Amino acid sequence: MTLLEVRNLVHEFTVRGAGGLKGGVVHAVSDVSFELAAGETLGIVGETGSGKSTLARCVLQAPRPKSGSVRFQGTELVGLRGRRLKQARRQLQMVFQDPYASLNPRWRIDDLVEEPLVGYGVGNAGSRRRRVRELLDLVGLDPAVYGRRRPYELSGGQCQRVAIARAIALDPALVVCDEPVSSLDVLIQAQVLNLFEQLRTELGLSYLFISHDLALVKQVSDRVAVMHLGQLCEVGPAEALYRSPRHPYTVDLLASIPSLDPTRPPASGRAVASGEPPSPLNPPSGCRFRTRCPRAQDQCAVERPLLREIEPGHQVACHFPEPVNAAPDGAAVDGTQPRPATVHYARP
Repeated sequence: MTLLEVRNLVHEFTVRGAGGLKGGVVHAVSDVSFELAAGETLGIVGETGSGKSTLARCVLQAPRPKSGSVRFQGTELVGLRGRRLKQARRQLQMVFQDPYASLNPRWRIDDLVEEPLVGYGVGNAGSRRRRVRELLDLVGLDPAVYGRRRPYELSGGQCQRVAIARAIALDPALVVCDEPVSSLDVLIQAQVLNLFEQLRTELGLSYLFISHDLALVKQVSDRVAVMHLGQLCEVGPAEALYRSPRHPYTVDLLASIPSLDPTRPPASGRAVASGEPPSPLNPPSGCRFRTRCPRAQDQCAVERPLLREIEPGHQVACHFPEPVNAAPDGAAVDGTQPRPATVHYARP
């Protein structure tokens, strides 16, 4: 069952010139379409500035997209206002990148987790307090120990657990995770990722998981969408996409994953992207990756490639896609780990 359907989403920012810099329109999200099934995790990867976070926020209607459609559980979100939008957002929650910035430093943890329940008028004071204790226990924090603390008294991983507890307080169907572990150390990252997987299994959640960490996205995602300069260039099952990427940009991204084999030469001698990334203020015509693409031809400059299915469930926006198994030797396998069948969750 399709939970989220995004069609032809567009969002742009107008920036003013200052200090000798030229202003203009930033093409942050340009004609993006994808679907997310119930219970699925869709990972979105790409370079910094590719539009990943803007895409996620447009799905939540904060900010509202310039054009396009966002259908969630059969309801069109674009154009909703007031109470109807508030009710729709109850099923759409977000976990932000910086846990300290997303939590009020003056509030106690109990109050922070209770806030969504108060905002939506759920239950009475007693039932809300019981729900807060359940949520803290679910994310691995002892309510008796952590409930009366403030965010600055917690570690980064503990604060992110509090943010996750807030996000699931209203029993949402979809949680948007915007770089949720990028500010944490490796050990805490593993604990938080295990927590995400545990909650997905127990609560039936779906995730839109945004990150620039390719190895991490492969570990947590059912499907992966690769974003470049405001557009999706490849979408497919995680294992298939990492094993045999078909878009030249995806191949270059995977070549950046450090390999566990010290004898493997970088990119196995394949031509890689060259030159500076184009500006979103003035993206190239046709294919936006063509100015750095080693496979670019004349057609790429005049005709924008659209996403097309080249294998079951695997879509690529490229006129001249890479052959099968185009990834550098070992880059798609040795540099990452497969998604664990069993999650080993450990309390902090």
